[in-house]
Amino acid sequence: MVSLPSNSLVTVFGGSGFIGRQLVQSLAKRGYRIRVACRRPDLAGAVLPLGTPGQIALVQANLRYPASVQAACEGAYAVVNATGLDTASGSQTFEGVVVFGSEAIAKAAKQAGAQLLVMVSGIGASENSPSAAARAKAKAEASISKIFPGAMVVQPSVVFGADDRFFNRMAAMVRIAPVLPVIGPDVKVQPVFVGDVAEAIATLIDRGVGTGKTYELGGPAVSTLKDMFQYVLDVTQRKRLLVPLPWSAAKLMGTVLGWLPGAPITADQVDLLRADNVVSAAAKAEGRDLPGLGINPRSFSAIVPTYLYRFRKEGQFTVPN
Repeated sequence: MVSLPSNSLVTVFGGSGFIGRQLVQSLAKRGYRIRVACRRPDLAGAVLPLGTPGQIALVQANLRYPASVQAACEGAYAVVNATGLDTASGSQTFEGVVVFGSEAIAKAAKQAGAQLLVMVSGIGASENSPSAAARAKAKAEASISKIFPGAMVVQPSVVFGADDRFFNRMAAMVRIAPVLPVIGPDVKVQPVFVGDVAEAIATLIDRGVGTGKTYELGGPAVSTLKDMFQYVLDVTQRKRLLVPLPWSAAKLMGTVLGWLPGAPITADQVDLLRADNVVSAAAKAEGRDLPGLGINPRSFSAIVPTYLYRFRKEGQFTVPN
C-alpha cells in the first residue's frame, strides 16, 4: 500500500451518475479530496453531502471540449472515467462519448501528470461483439492503454442498486404487463452490487500502482435472465406468464421500441444479450475479480428486496405470501 497525503485529489468524470455517486462516497470515506466533473454541476449537488464540508467539489466538464477536461484533471493524483452511454441518440454516439470521450480523459490525465487512471467499462466489451456499445468500449480500452500506460479497466457485470436500470426496469414491466417476453432466457448474468464496484475502484486507487490490468467484477451468484425475471416476480409477489422471445422477434422489438424516449430495450442491447455476462475463469485465477481485490461480494438477494418492495400491490404494506 502506498502512503498518501490526506489531501490527495481524485477527479471522477461521471461522478454524479449511478456508479459515480457510490464511488465518490467510497473515496470520501478514505479521506481523499474529490473533484466531480460533469456537464451540469448545477444538477449534481446531491453528491456534496457524501463527504465532509469542502471535501467534494463540482466542476463543469464536457468531453467534447478538451480544455474543460484538462482543467478538471489538473492537480489530480488519480482520474476515474465513470462516464457511460446506454443508448445512442443524435450527437450522443458510442464513438463520440465512449471512444472519443475516454481518449480525451486519458490524454488530459497524462498531460496533468496523474499517477493513476481507471476506466469503468463492462464485461462483454469486445471488438468482435455484434453490439456497437460493446465494440466501442473495447476500442476505448485499447486506446487509453496506449495513451496512458498502466491505465486500469474495471468491467462490471450487470450492476444493481437502489437506482439501477436492471431490477427496477424488470419490476416496472412486471407491474403493468400480464405477459412478459424474456429475451435470451438462458443467457447468464452475474449481478454485482454498485457499492462493491465502487469499493473495487477505490481499492485500486488506494494501492497506488497502475497495473495496466482489466478487472472483471461480478457478484457471488450466476443466474439466467429468466431466473432474474422469476426472482423479481417473487420479490414483488406477482404472477405473470414468462414467454421466451426468439432473437429475430427480440431484434424487431428493440428496433421499434428503441425510438421511444427511455426505451425499455434497444436493438443494440438485444445484440449485447447474445453473450453471457459473467466473470471469466482467467480473471478468477489471476485475482482480477472482487475476491482478488479483498472484497467479499454482496448478493442481490440480500439487497434487492430493500428497494423493490414498492412494486408490490400495496407496497411495504403487502402481506407476505
